[in-house]
Amino acid sequence: MAVRSEIDSQNIPAHVAVIMDGNGRWAKQKGGLRIFGHQSAITAVRETVEAAAEVGVRYLTLYAFSTENWSRPAHEVMALMQLLVHTIRQETPTLLKNSIRLQAIGQIENLPASCQKELAEAIELTKGGTRTTLLLALSYSGRWDLTQAAQRMAAEVAAGRLLPAQITEQTLAGFLSTAGIPDPELLIRTSGEQRISNFLLWQLAYTELFITDLLWPDFRREHFYDALRAYQQRERRFGKTSEQLTIS
Repeated sequence: MAVRSEIDSQNIPAHVAVIMDGNGRWAKQKGGLRIFGHQSAITAVRETVEAAAEVGVRYLTLYAFSTENWSRPAHEVMALMQLLVHTIRQETPTLLKNSIRLQAIGQIENLPASCQKELAEAIELTKGGTRTTLLLALSYSGRWDLTQAAQRMAAEVAAGRLLPAQITEQTLAGFLSTAGIPDPELLIRTSGEQRISNFLLWQLAYTELFITDLLWPDFRREHFYDALRAYQQRERRFGKTSEQLTIS
């Protein structure tokens, strides 16, 4: 496993996204209920957030609850929502100590009122954080994000404030939930699944993927460093050739 001293401080991705997968399988391996896996994942979240802040990642987006997750058994969803409230309340002092600003993307209005309240309070309390922005993707899906962006653009066109010919990639990006935030340069996915699961579909167009078989509750800062080191060893060409990059 990598250590922090092996990371090139001059080549840190501005934005890292994480699909935190494998909580249920981890719990099953331990002979426990799925919620046990979710509870055990809090340490992984804390270490990942702190490691990102320490090395200089400006934005860290965690896929905490997808739109599709609402279809899980009702008791698991309820337990997850209760855990979310508890975790936000418990971790806010750590965010404040590390100057980490909390934000959220997704259909937040679909969360239970208690979750919305805790989330809003934590966002307000940490708004002065300047080190790293932690984005929680809650009740989020990439298709929803593109759909709501299209709806908002259509409303602007209908109102005469935007012409169809003025719509560019930059225009659309400005209507996404991540407007003003750079696209992720690195996506980490645990549990070995090789898909992006309806996450940041537009934003991940040129993102480097790091997939590990490790289940999320076992993920630690050293594994985050492994992902960063793998990222730093890759050549990001954006359609160009290696020779073109050398010349430039």
